[in-house]
Amino acid sequence: MSLQKVNICWFRRDLRLHDHAALYHALKSGLPVVPVFVFDKTILDQLEDRNDKRVDFIHQALSAMQEQLAALGSSLEVYTGTPLEMFQHLCSKYRIDHVFTNHDYEAYAKERDEAVRIYLNKENIAFHTYKDQVVFEKDEVLKDDGKPYTVFTPYSKKWKAKLNEFYLKSYPTEKYFDHFFKQSPVAIPTLQQIGFEKTSMQFEVPVIHDELIRKYKEQRDIPSANGTTRLSVHLRFGTISIRELARHTSGMSETFLNELIWRDFYHMILWHFPHVASGKSFKPEYDFIQWRNNEHEFQKWCDGQTGYPIVDAGMRELNATGFMHNRVRMIVASFLTKHLLIDWRWGEAYFAKKLLDFDLAANNGGWQWASGSGCDAAPYFRIFNPYLQTMKFDSELKYIRKWVPEFEGFYYHKPIVDHDFARKRCLQVYADVLKK
Repeated sequence: MSLQKVNICWFRRDLRLHDHAALYHALKSGLPVVPVFVFDKTILDQLEDRNDKRVDFIHQALSAMQEQLAALGSSLEVYTGTPLEMFQHLCSKYRIDHVFTNHDYEAYAKERDEAVRIYLNKENIAFHTYKDQVVFEKDEVLKDDGKPYTVFTPYSKKWKAKLNEFYLKSYPTEKYFDHFFKQSPVAIPTLQQIGFEKTSMQFEVPVIHDELIRKYKEQRDIPSANGTTRLSVHLRFGTISIRELARHTSGMSETFLNELIWRDFYHMILWHFPHVASGKSFKPEYDFIQWRNNEHEFQKWCDGQTGYPIVDAGMRELNATGFMHNRVRMIVASFLTKHLLIDWRWGEAYFAKKLLDFDLAANNGGWQWASGSGCDAAPYFRIFNPYLQTMKFDSELKYIRKWVPEFEGFYYHKPIVDHDFARKRCLQVYADVLKK
């Protein structure tokens, strides 16, 4: 019996059917399109928590896609294993002509995609990838001399100067929805079948709140306010289109647009300077900092028991919800690297385990910024004073009272280190290396 000739659209961190680059090209290709996803064991096996909310988020997002596809008389095919195992199975099930997917810029993703490309090439199957998760990528925004930017402000100016309607135009996938391969819904493996458990995570369709965007500049640094969009997790897993978000909010808030540009900037840095994601500082001299790396103090930081209420509130929010307000992320990162002199890589790894919106490029960029070792980083002598940060951004202590209700009581932890002492110590340790 001859196999059905099809094209494949491989979903990864782009879990939507709307305005999807690879899906658009797949649907226009002339053959029925089978949408597929694999719970990659190479990634899942690295997760320590069987109650990882990110896996639950992905599972719920896939279920939402499946509902849409079922209504179209089609189905998502979801596998567990490795991408190569998935494609070996698909090649035995279908006669595949082309595979379509979107770019991924992380080191493992590039290795994975190259291995898949080699396998498919041996099977005479073409492999196509497209830009989708950023507005500008790789070499699209460069300095006049053709070199990559390493400072955000000039990068952002060139980014804005280059932007036009073409780059924000949606891919009209809906026009071609009748090109999906017709089949009855294929059951998605349960969380238990892939080795995880149900969590409190509730997937919701992303919503852009215009009024929040307009007030973003005034409210975004107040952790107790509902002043941020909470769309980062949707951008991370592609349940919202970056093009749609940038287009919709254009003109509403320059500050919000800059946050989207920061995403592109860090992905560009990861592409051009891959060493930043392999345990190396962007600025090599920072690899010689003599970190104290006190494990007891690190655990206190992880648990939100440092005796600094704004730091403890942030860590407790992270541990409980998988989210941390961006202003507080900067405070806790500065505290770990400069007050405690603990290697930024320790903090980066902890955030990678806990953050729902964990994105390697942005997480690495943020931690290197805080420690001073990154591109466009806070200078080493910029050391956040947790008390002043509290006065400025949580003056009514609403955020602290929510997460550290005991902070005014007798039993609250004493500060793990004196601020003035820690500041002087940090300046000396950094100076010993950077002023040589």
